[in-house]
Amino acid sequence: MRLSSGPAVRAASLGCAFVLAACAGLTPERPLSPPSPVVFPPTIASFEAAGRLSVRHGGDALTANFRWRHDGDQDELDLASPLGQTVARLSGGRDGVTLRTADGRVVTGNDWPELTARALDWSLPVDGLAFWIQGVPRADAPFVAERAADGTLGFLRQDGWTIAYQSFASDAAGVVRPGRMTLSYPNVELRLVVDSWQ
Repeated sequence: MRLSSGPAVRAASLGCAFVLAACAGLTPERPLSPPSPVVFPPTIASFEAAGRLSVRHGGDALTANFRWRHDGDQDELDLASPLGQTVARLSGGRDGVTLRTADGRVVTGNDWPELTARALDWSLPVDGLAFWIQGVPRADAPFVAERAADGTLGFLRQDGWTIAYQSFASDAAGVVRPGRMTLSYPNVELRLVVDSWQ
């Protein structure tokens, strides 16, 4: 059963992309990828990021503001229209996820991939995005990284996605993190601008 394709539900479903699925670490003796020419920043387990996003999928397009609070395996994502009107809140983790729209509608799912695929008819990279938004590859899958001319991370390819990094900014601890990035997959383009890290 596919959910309504109304703007609130599409915007809320898009937020599923910002939810992290727990990942195992690399085994040093059996690396999944060759040594990278890029030095990655440390991964953080808890963070709060806010910014703007836009997505194109086929003939559909959407723009929204977001605030993402991530703590271990629990996530809470607020989405708002460009004018500041709350669209939806997504929350949950390994034990289940919930989507609440501004008009009071509640949708639940076992996990983010299930809810995303059901609502959007395509699956967002939930296992990778919480790493990619930090400027690092997901730890348990092969990847290819390329440096930009200034030595920063230029491109990251993983799980069939290509992530192009256009700019960087410092988080609350002074670590350089992505400020602007574009994620591409066949028939899908997701653009993120991170305005603040905490």
